Amino acid sequence: MRHLIPLGDPVTNENDKQQQLDRYRVEQGDRLTTDQGVRVEDTDNSLAVGDRGPTLLEDFHFREKVMRFDHERIPERVVHARGSGAYGFFQVHESLEEYTCADFLTDPSLRTPVFVRFSTVAGSRGSADTVRDVRGFATKFYTREGNYDLVGNNIPVFFIQDAVKFPDFVHAVKPEPHNEIPQAQSAHDTFWDFVQLQPETMHMVMWLMSDRALPRSFRMMQGFGVHTFRFVNAEGRGTFVKFHWKPVLGTHSLVWDEVLRIQGNDPDFNRRDLWEAIERGDHPEYELGVQLVPESEEHSFDFDLLDPTKIIPEEDVPVRPIGRLTLDRNPDNFFAETEQIAFCTGNVVPGIDFTNDPLLQGRNFSYLDTQLLRLGGPNFMQIPINRPVAPVHNDQRDGFHQDAIHQSRTSYTKNSISEGCPMSGVLSGRMEGVFRHYTERVEGEKIRRRSPSFEDHYSQAALFWNSMSDWEKRHITEAFLFELGHVERRYIKENVVGHLAHVDGDLAAEVARGLGLPEPQAVRTDHGKASPALSQANAPRESIATRKIAILVADDTDADQVAAVRRELQARGAVCETLASHEGTVGPLDVDRRLGAAASVLYDAVLLAAGDELTGDGHAVHFVREAFKHGKAIGALGAGRALLEAAALPDRQGVVGPDDEGFTQRFADAVAVHRHYDREVAGFSA
Repeated sequence: MRHLIPLGDPVTNENDKQQQLDRYRVEQGDRLTTDQGVRVEDTDNSLAVGDRGPTLLEDFHFREKVMRFDHERIPERVVHARGSGAYGFFQVHESLEEYTCADFLTDPSLRTPVFVRFSTVAGSRGSADTVRDVRGFATKFYTREGNYDLVGNNIPVFFIQDAVKFPDFVHAVKPEPHNEIPQAQSAHDTFWDFVQLQPETMHMVMWLMSDRALPRSFRMMQGFGVHTFRFVNAEGRGTFVKFHWKPVLGTHSLVWDEVLRIQGNDPDFNRRDLWEAIERGDHPEYELGVQLVPESEEHSFDFDLLDPTKIIPEEDVPVRPIGRLTLDRNPDNFFAETEQIAFCTGNVVPGIDFTNDPLLQGRNFSYLDTQLLRLGGPNFMQIPINRPVAPVHNDQRDGFHQDAIHQSRTSYTKNSISEGCPMSGVLSGRMEGVFRHYTERVEGEKIRRRSPSFEDHYSQAALFWNSMSDWEKRHITEAFLFELGHVERRYIKENVVGHLAHVDGDLAAEVARGLGLPEPQAVRTDHGKASPALSQANAPRESIATRKIAILVADDTDADQVAAVRRELQARGAVCETLASHEGTVGPLDVDRRLGAAASVLYDAVLLAAGDELTGDGHAVHFVREAFKHGKAIGALGAGRALLEAAALPDRQGVVGPDDEGFTQRFADAVAVHRHYDREVAGFSA
């Protein structure tokens, strides 16, 4: 952008200054034009007959300007409508040529550019970030061999086994059609009616009722490819593969009461968190891992590898880290990039292929069909965010929004007029870098029937439940009670509880009691298996990097002491904000935010450095008690002892007092725990 401040002789008055500035803009600045490149004289007044006459239809600038405004909004995604995106790069640790010929997975020196879009599933674009929902984790790799889209979720399984039921599932979880209520929630009759009639949903429902559906941040959220895909190496040998994204910061969640309050304080909580972290240089990082299964072992599990409602326990097939994803740049324009990016599960590159998972097969059709409607026709891949870095050569022509100017005299293959171009990838009988579909023998009758190997709907739901810690089980139980408590039809509640009896008898009994239903007869399906890798209680808890800490200060604060502790916390990667009863400064300390304009739910921990001045401030006392209720670390420094006592907390787990030896280290350790879930005190209210 050219500077608008002119150089030259000094001006003597404001009129001369304005005239010089206007002249400079005309001579040097970018000039306003129509979309056709026609320079515009005036964009503030319509062409009309006289001062007060009617507007003329021939005002092409007005017509174009309003037309563009009227069409600014494209149809939002039916699912994953609310999203947030970022650019970055991926780099493989070592060559995987033994398993795949994909270029970006065989060259450790290569940094492949990516764009990642995180999203909720059920809500519209205007819904809140922190609803109980599945989260999308979709990655577009701009590889030298073409675009590869890994379109996944933060939960490794799905609700249904066959894509033909996808419209039914989405219709059931969306707002009910008679009143368009509720928005971005599954706590209503149609969703649970679908569940009670489709037992294949039970594994996914267990994940949805867990804290996995309430991620603290996109930066602290796992991602999964969900389906079993296939790696194919240069010799054509296939290996089954499942994809895992694991955040370097660990996998952490919010708590339900906290979620409800965040939605009112900052509905853009996760979106803002991602944007601000990248802006300040705290670039989110994820390890890409794979579970590899030789084709000879396809049938060695007690479930079907092609069933998208099943996982491969990590204890059976360990996740092998293969590369690092780093997000280091925010988009320049939300609509042009985050909103217009088009993911398709069918976008694969040589070395990665599909399996016969019936849900995946349907997605391969559905995504392309969706983008044709959303983005106005078959040329959506020419939009800059979707454009591959690999060169594009084909004879596909015309259509809505065709940006390419084809100069070839032919639009068909094979041809002799355009020197045979574009030519086939086969040269002298050799296939150089082309996509080769995996050769697989397929035979059978045309049927409309599910494989019997897909019929077990409860074993892995029980595996998930058995793997949970006590506090995770408590949260799952409370989630079922909340969700089913919003269901109006009693028989739906009873039937869902009946399914839970196949998962765990105690879980079903506790939910039944809470809903005032008869306890179902226990169904003994507990196989006694557990997978510790599924529990967030086993997530790493050593770092406070990017944790957001509120520091409450007042006139009685020891500024030097606070500054020293803050410096040490920030040196460990924490993000600290100073809060006071007013903006400006408190002594030598700069105030980042007024306490009355903040809320504890926007922070991961609280450091109290203000005493008597805030003990009579109801908002400050509530701030401390609410942080305690949500399991957050609390530290009291110097005068902060008085505010800590005024809060009258019933437990001191995760609370570090001013007299504790090695205060900063102990406080940092308490923050690193993330949430002190065992502190939850029955009946305690903020």
